[in-house]
Amino acid sequence: MDVAAPPTTLLLGRASVGKSALVRALAGQPARSVNFRGTTVPCSEYTTSSRIFVDTPGLHRASDADTVRRTLEALEDTDEVLLVASATQLDEDLDLLLPLVHGRRASIAVTRWDLVADHASAREGIVRMSLATGLPFVVLDARRPDAAALEELQAAVAAPGTVRHERTPVRAGWRIEPRRGLLDHAVAGPAIAVALLVLPALLAVLGANQAAAWLDPLAVAITTPLAERIEGWPGPLGAVLAGDYGLLTMGPLLFVWAVPTVLVYSVLISVYKASGLADRIGAALHPLLRPVGLHGRDVTRVLMGFGCNVPAIVSTRSCSACTRPTTVGAISFGSACSYQLGATLAVFAAADKSSLVVPYLALLVAATLVYTRLISQPAARSTLNTLLIEPRTFLTRPSFAAVGTEARGTVWAFFRTALPTFFAIAMVASLLDWSGVLDAAGGLLAPAMAVFALPADAAMPTVLAAVRKDGILLLAEAGTVASLSATQLLVATFLAGTVLPCLVAAITIGRELGLRLAGKLVAQQFAFAVTVAATVGWASAAFGG
Repeated sequence: MDVAAPPTTLLLGRASVGKSALVRALAGQPARSVNFRGTTVPCSEYTTSSRIFVDTPGLHRASDADTVRRTLEALEDTDEVLLVASATQLDEDLDLLLPLVHGRRASIAVTRWDLVADHASAREGIVRMSLATGLPFVVLDARRPDAAALEELQAAVAAPGTVRHERTPVRAGWRIEPRRGLLDHAVAGPAIAVALLVLPALLAVLGANQAAAWLDPLAVAITTPLAERIEGWPGPLGAVLAGDYGLLTMGPLLFVWAVPTVLVYSVLISVYKASGLADRIGAALHPLLRPVGLHGRDVTRVLMGFGCNVPAIVSTRSCSACTRPTTVGAISFGSACSYQLGATLAVFAAADKSSLVVPYLALLVAATLVYTRLISQPAARSTLNTLLIEPRTFLTRPSFAAVGTEARGTVWAFFRTALPTFFAIAMVASLLDWSGVLDAAGGLLAPAMAVFALPADAAMPTVLAAVRKDGILLLAEAGTVASLSATQLLVATFLAGTVLPCLVAAITIGRELGLRLAGKLVAQQFAFAVTVAATVGWASAAFGG
């Protein structure tokens, strides 16, 4: 006999209102990433014995974002909805949500109740709103819900009411604003936001340096004796294992530098997102970003790209239609993913020039701003463009669960995809080196490298980095790194990291934006990266750098 599937409840609410924390508390178990019922809406699904909860992407007011459109399409096949509204702006949130679910069965969770000062008076208002609408209201702190509140919410979800009003007949009548801080200052705010934006990368670098100081001697002690035994083996096996590009030669660089960078950076960015700091940084930077065609809210997506470009590109579905291509371009060009940043650090360390990370990041940021300005739509840069900035987010202490959930995805993606791909690149490079193809290809590509005032040895890492950013690590090969000056090393790592998106990112761009627009973005990125690298390379050569 077939067992009936448990009922499904869709969570719907504004972005950053606490839906994810709430549903994790309700379900008491990890999520499963799914697309909602035959759509391409990326959701998190939580299955319990009595109900399936589906956490949808957050809505933005007046937004034409692709995610919002797809979420609304998903509602067409949904009868039961849990509306999640913030107590800090309850009337505005309900004005947004109720028209979307008119005629459906719904219950309402009012989060951030801990920020309401007069609980008794406010609770009386909530009771009046519930009676007037016929919908069950439950108030709670989504970050730290108590057992009684969760039990009350479970009961409300099990007995939803029918939405008969597009606007509540009784209004809450209050609005709670976060206290103004330094990020809200007209002059100091953007400067502090920029510093906070750079801070995770710098801390990741420092963390990687500290980890490398301890791990590198250990890795060398383990791999060097093995490599010495194997390098004399005849045939390709010796080259693959212990050659100049072999697994034992290049592998330690990945584990010593890239892995610590991924771990530190993913945790820091997760803290930014879970605490609301990423949203506040975006709001502070919005006036500076509009002239280059970006929205303050887009900063969060670009920040995500420093963990991994692929989920960051997918997350641009929440961007405005006029800024989405520019945001994707900024991620593809300027978001040095953990693999790219870790590999670049390893190359600088192999050359004993770790301080190059500062000019590298400065060049990357400056070039990205110019690039986004060039590819952005005029409408996105217009002073008449009233791109939406959400009300200032409350800064909260991030929970370990929220940070862990955010960071786990990036770290898992690294170990699941980056490591196997890096090993594949190292094996291919070893075989090409052993067979002589690498030397031949270097000769053919030498004229191209001359455009950037680089030696032919830089050609293959640049080509392989277009497949996967880990290919930058091949610049750390002893002969190659010894042939490069400090400026050449800077140009080579910049070129390898920006000339093309990695293969997986390029495929994702094509899937998200369509092949025509993806091809245009890739061509623009190639042309601009080549121009910048050639300009810096020859300018340095002209001045004796």
